[in-house]
Amino acid sequence: MTDSALPGFAIPGFDLAAFVAATLAEDLGEGWPGGGHDVTSESVIPAAARFAGVMDSRDAIVVAGLPIAAAFLRHLDPAVEIEILVAEGARVAPGTDLMRLSGNARALLTAERGALNTVQHLSGIATLTRAYVDAMADARTVLLDTRKTIPGLRHLEKYATRTGGAQNHRLGLWDAAMIKDNHVAVAGGVGEAVRRARDAGVARIICEVDRLDQIEPALAAGASHLLLDNMDVATLHAALAMVSGRVPCEASGGVRLDTIAAIAATGVDYVSVGRLTQSAPAADIGLDFTPL
Repeated sequence: MTDSALPGFAIPGFDLAAFVAATLAEDLGEGWPGGGHDVTSESVIPAAARFAGVMDSRDAIVVAGLPIAAAFLRHLDPAVEIEILVAEGARVAPGTDLMRLSGNARALLTAERGALNTVQHLSGIATLTRAYVDAMADARTVLLDTRKTIPGLRHLEKYATRTGGAQNHRLGLWDAAMIKDNHVAVAGGVGEAVRRARDAGVARIICEVDRLDQIEPALAAGASHLLLDNMDVATLHAALAMVSGRVPCEASGGVRLDTIAAIAATGVDYVSVGRLTQSAPAADIGLDFTPL
């Protein structure tokens, strides 16, 4: 498919054009004395030179971010020819070609790092996310991400977790109340904290509990979702028995690839994993050019 086959690509809440422009401006040193240009490409590459290139994966990955990479390339060379070879969310083997392109050599070299950094980061997140989904096997449990994202990249990173097979938890501080231990400490108790959120008219109230004796006060006060924090499997079973399906329950805290299957097998509705965005290694993806 060509990138023109993706005219409607957009991430809700995310300004792709502004992101590309700001990233390139940072790399070009706009605002710095002597900045605002790619000194290497301008001094080494003739202005009219053209390149053809292939972006490929050196790892087995889940692909995310190719339309964003295309936006980097097209920003500096509006006439660039781009063919995206795999769909977002596709699993690919090492050595798979992801994109072919041809255009102005200077422009493509200047845009290369921003395009690659983005695809490497997002594909790394999508790949780790898919590993966690796969580790849960056939459990009905849904994998959630968290707000543990790099500042300024939340919408991109949450796009990548969706691409890898997770669902987004809260997008930010605005779309649900999440009452955690520090809120409880200030409010004077789980029940009081939940009651205040309910009385404020908050529709979606997630309450973190780390002890079984906090469950009934949270539910009685109006919690609509319980986050069962750092509970072992036996305690999760006990918590779910107490809740008895009255509200959705989420397991969180210290979840790893080698523990998520047992956690999901308890029957919990959700498992949230901060390391999807906090600790995912970048995928090994390269872009090699040849002169035309």
